[in-house]
Amino acid sequence: MARISLGINTCFAVKRWPEPEMLMEIITQELGVKYVQFSFDLLDPRTSEPVRSKMCRLYKEAAIKYGLEIQSTFSGICAYSYNLMLHPDPGMRMDAVKWFEEAITVTSLLGAEATGGHLGALSMRDWQNNTGSSQLLEEMYLFLQHLSAVARFHNLNYLIWEPMPVAREMPCRIDQAKKFYEEVNAKTALPVYYCLDLGHQCTYTEEGKDQDPYAWLTEVGSFSPMIHIQQTDGLRDHHWPFTKEYNKLGIIDPERVIAALNESGAEEVILYLEAIHGFEENEQKVLDEIKESIDYWRDYLE
Repeated sequence: MARISLGINTCFAVKRWPEPEMLMEIITQELGVKYVQFSFDLLDPRTSEPVRSKMCRLYKEAAIKYGLEIQSTFSGICAYSYNLMLHPDPGMRMDAVKWFEEAITVTSLLGAEATGGHLGALSMRDWQNNTGSSQLLEEMYLFLQHLSAVARFHNLNYLIWEPMPVAREMPCRIDQAKKFYEEVNAKTALPVYYCLDLGHQCTYTEEGKDQDPYAWLTEVGSFSPMIHIQQTDGLRDHHWPFTKEYNKLGIIDPERVIAALNESGAEEVILYLEAIHGFEENEQKVLDEIKESIDYWRDYLE
């Protein structure tokens, strides 16, 4: 049986509750979860010093004050807009490596044990060129070897790679995920694990089990110590909350998620709610729906 815990990705707080004290108070008093996944949409890893270290200290101190654990950090929406380590220009790829180096530093300052997320996206030209895409992927393996050594130096425990819903943002197939996991971890200084997202199995180029979130959980869950949970219809990466309204439309069932994780052989997993509302949404509604989602899942896990 997998030991499954509940946590929150701080994407819900972006531009709304960036104050460290207020954010951690909300997570404690409104949501009642222990584990926090810190989104870099709240703090750009390249923020200049000394304000970067000051903000890390304030977030870390607030988390300790409220009995929370900033367990990991994540790339967020800002970084997802970029091609990062699969950009067609080599200078841009090197710049992405530097971005992740800074992300590792911030993760260490926050006292978290892991960082990662979206690692890269191929351009259409490179994706259609098998030789070019293979070369870029091999180069990204080398980047991950380097970043794992940097992470080890900063006392992190592992790095995170998130499978995405776009074919150019591998892996988007189960066989790819298994292959990449073996190849990458053969030469890294620290493990590189996945963070599955239950709404990412909607890649239009794929079919069958590759579009089935429960198949992903069963076959890849044992090397995904964290999972992003969202309600979705399986057609798009919606990041809906788990409210009564969206649960009627969605395909994500907590009982099936738990059963699939138990079948996968996973030992310990944190389920991070990653519900993303529009920036124009009413703030109280955002908080109410995040709380309803957490309460919904808590009923299945307690």
